[in-house]
Amino acid sequence: MASSLSGSWLLLVLVATTMAAFSNARAVAGGGNGNPTAGFTKVELNDGDFQVQSPYNVPESQRFQYRNGVRTFWVYKNDKPFNTATHTNPRSEVRLRGHDYSSGVWQFEGYGYVPSGTSGASVMQIHNEEGAAHSTILMLHVYDGVLRFYSGDAVEADIYDRWFRLNVVHDVGASTVVVYVDGEKKYSASVIPSQSYYFKFGVYMQHHDVSARMESRWTNVTLYTKN
Repeated sequence: MASSLSGSWLLLVLVATTMAAFSNARAVAGGGNGNPTAGFTKVELNDGDFQVQSPYNVPESQRFQYRNGVRTFWVYKNDKPFNTATHTNPRSEVRLRGHDYSSGVWQFEGYGYVPSGTSGASVMQIHNEEGAAHSTILMLHVYDGVLRFYSGDAVEADIYDRWFRLNVVHDVGASTVVVYVDGEKKYSASVIPSQSYYFKFGVYMQHHDVSARMESRWTNVTLYTKN
């Protein structure tokens, strides 16, 4: 009897250990509580799809660096716009080109890092077509360590000095956006529809609580889509 009980106990331990390992593997693969990219198709991106926009009066290398798979962006609050034809705020960011869209469900995924001290900057956005009544349908701003939907609702309370997985899903037909941080759904909103859209990421200075220097870093940026 003792031998039988011992064998049953070992079997239960083995099953429990295997299930725990499987659960942990799923959590790691999904970046936390789930995998927002499940059911989506990956969009192939080429180096030429990452169009850098940085202050026009200094070399790009003084505001952007791409090294070991990490894109680092930084600007100063007194920098110039990215060209002489615009009066927009300083920026150092990538415009993902060649993948504008007007229908379906699209998803941005990237691993981001915002160093402490950065404040008053957009680090990721969904932009409308040029000339649209509203420039964007989503901007994620950083203010004093908090990631926010524009300057309003908090999306993630503690964003500084750590790598985080960001997934943003835009359902064009439903006119909704959903934001995930580390695999967890953190925010959703209805948005004003436009004719077409594209993704941007980096740093783009905003209008209040601005630090002297703004920086973000990104790696493994990917797009996904489904009909």
